[in-house]
Amino acid sequence: MADRACAELASGGGLMNLAAPQHHRREIELGMLLMTIAMLLFPISDALAKFLTAELTPVQIGAARFLFQSLLLLPVVLVYKGGRLPPPGVRHLALGTLIGLAVIFLFSGLQYLPLANNTALFFIEPLLLTLISAVALREPVTLRQWLAVVIGLVGALIVLRPNWAAYGPAAIFPVAAGAFFAGFLALTRVVGGRDDALTLAFWTGVAATLVLLLIMGVGLIGQEPASARPIAPLMVVPSLGVWPLLLGVGAIAAATNVLTALALRRAGAGVLAPFQYLEILSATLLGWLIFSEIPDLITGLGATIIVGSGLGCVPELLENTINA
Repeated sequence: MADRACAELASGGGLMNLAAPQHHRREIELGMLLMTIAMLLFPISDALAKFLTAELTPVQIGAARFLFQSLLLLPVVLVYKGGRLPPPGVRHLALGTLIGLAVIFLFSGLQYLPLANNTALFFIEPLLLTLISAVALREPVTLRQWLAVVIGLVGALIVLRPNWAAYGPAAIFPVAAGAFFAGFLALTRVVGGRDDALTLAFWTGVAATLVLLLIMGVGLIGQEPASARPIAPLMVVPSLGVWPLLLGVGAIAAATNVLTALALRRAGAGVLAPFQYLEILSATLLGWLIFSEIPDLITGLGATIIVGSGLGCVPELLENTINA
């Protein structure tokens, strides 16, 4: 705001009045692009995690994910910050808890559900994020957006029904993951401005690692594969072959976390929420190529309704945010 005021004084205001909206629009469009890249990358991490659930528990995979994410980000943060690491805060613990729980439930769903089905059910999250944006963040939400939420919920119920019949209560895991991730994104929007994206991603990963290690220690949730030999609650000894996969999960997590944080800096949570539906497309393609999983017609119909309900709001969301 200060830069804008100075520029208007220097130029008489005329040129800046034209340039400011264009700059604002470019920032929002950049945020949308960053969110698109992040969402297309996310299912790669899920595909690796699905492989890993055959040997490791969801909690253990999640803990390794955040551990490698933090280790990979540490040198980058130190270089970016000139060798000084900003101290953590309560906000990082809150974010780490939310994203940690989201990942546990998401990976638990991958044990039982096809990749595309798990992802489609996860996408109750953008609908919840729109609700949070309106109620808690006081971001503008139009009648068209509320209609999209209702239509999207109908799509989610269409997807849930056959998956509940086929996989039982396990179909709730990705829904719970979506709820926790919606809370994570909303809180990132609120507190993200207090940290740069790298610092936020690093300390969030550290906090999530500690939270999941605590859960592993006390054995609160999780399920051990039937073939595993547990040495502690929720923990099995990884074979050498799974370590590259764990590293890959952490590397993708680091990249997507930073991209999401950068995107949320440039556009509102309500604007970016629809772009998360692109993850369904990537997950469907990976499920087909890697696991030979083809969604049934009902799941495909529900997913199409969910995607359409979200993407239909993009032009209005962008225009409203630019003019705000």
